[in-house]
Amino acid sequence: MPDARKPIIGVLCCNEVVQRPVQVVATRFVAPLATLSDACVLLVPAIAAVTDARALAAQLDGLLLTGSRSNVAPTRYGAASDSGGGVLDPDRDEVALTLADAMIRARRPVFGICRGMQEINVLFGGTLSSECCSGRHLNGGWDHRDYTALFDHRHDVRLAEGGVLADLTGTDRLSVHSVHEQAIERLGDGLTVEAWSSDDDVIEAIAARPYGADVLAVQWHPEWDVDTSAGSRAFFARIGCALRGG
Repeated sequence: MPDARKPIIGVLCCNEVVQRPVQVVATRFVAPLATLSDACVLLVPAIAAVTDARALAAQLDGLLLTGSRSNVAPTRYGAASDSGGGVLDPDRDEVALTLADAMIRARRPVFGICRGMQEINVLFGGTLSSECCSGRHLNGGWDHRDYTALFDHRHDVRLAEGGVLADLTGTDRLSVHSVHEQAIERLGDGLTVEAWSSDDDVIEAIAARPYGADVLAVQWHPEWDVDTSAGSRAFFARIGCALRGG
């Protein structure tokens, strides 16, 4: 009989303290992977000392780097220190970068949401900045760090003509939710821009295909509105397709 097993996607956790140190990931990231990507989800601890990236890459069919309440440490992309970097999770940085690299080299797809997109950009040699998220952006963009309203705020993004997302969604513009404190400053080598914020030209999505592995990441949160957004559903459907080699 043919192998009917569902593909396994790793979802990276974060380190937080809830009375004691715990590994956490928001349920909203996991549910669409089961219902829309039709995948089996395996939570990956963000503990560098116990996570064997090469062994995991041999077992996983794909990887999702989720959003998080922490930021990528500035020293990861060449800053002199991590002062002013906001809430940091150095173990998450280490596991995300090493595991994503191992997955890509094993020709397995890697996807990113919010922090996950920033991690992918850093992996490819790019840099991040908080300046364009502070409300002081030179182009007068909205404040991407407005946590008061959280996901109540929506804004438009322009999709790159002929890009992966434009092809998936059949449109050149999406209305999305963004909540983040960092954004791409210098694009990593080998990455292409898939979307920009219509308000301030902040890079909102990236893609690549190194070693034949699909890499796709968005700055916004498609997991937030999968019930009402065709574009968000298309993102998770693409994950399911990539996990199956499509």
